[in-house]
Amino acid sequence: MELLVFGHHGARMLVFPTSMGRYFEWEDRGMIEALGEHIDQGWLQLFCVDSVDDESWYAKWKHPHDRAVRQGQYEDYVVREVLPFSQSRNGNPFLVAAGASFGAYHAVNMGLRNPHLFNRVLGMSGLYDIREQTDGYYDDAIAAQNPSHYVSLVDDPGRLEAMRRMDIILATGRDDSFVGNNEYLSKALWEKGVGNALRLWDGWAHDWPWWRDMVRLYVGGSD
Repeated sequence: MELLVFGHHGARMLVFPTSMGRYFEWEDRGMIEALGEHIDQGWLQLFCVDSVDDESWYAKWKHPHDRAVRQGQYEDYVVREVLPFSQSRNGNPFLVAAGASFGAYHAVNMGLRNPHLFNRVLGMSGLYDIREQTDGYYDDAIAAQNPSHYVSLVDDPGRLEAMRRMDIILATGRDDSFVGNNEYLSKALWEKGVGNALRLWDGWAHDWPWWRDMVRLYVGGSD
């Protein structure tokens, strides 16, 4: 699979595209330019990955269970291939996952499922209940990839401690149709003792101009 790398040093940032987007989406949409100072100053190195959404959650011709299986294979690719590749290019131990819209689902899900690997997660205008994509069908394979479900079930002390060490930022518009799901996930995390920053923006705020502002504001912290 193809990917793009921007920057030469700094914290490593794994970037997921929007629904069925491509690895060059952030460059085309001005997100790389928005982070120009971070990249030029060596504060941040971006690894923009491709998606398999059209083979997983958006593959309506597949059974929902098989969509979840494909999502798991995508996670394996990211963890076993992309992250080692990023480490070979840059030894900085600080790792960020970021994405907007459906990319936010990928970033947050990847971080919460692998909290020992990530230091910060930034989800912008995300939907974190994957049941929206399963046509009313639900099973364990889907639940395992559904943050809005599995967060409340996590009881492994090591995993919880790793989740509590992460910086988790959920940013979305007050008028976004997914705002309730963001509030639900934020509350579920707090109930497990996992701190997070829920940032509600005025208006809809579900498009690239807002995401360019959000990523500049939150990539370095949660305030």
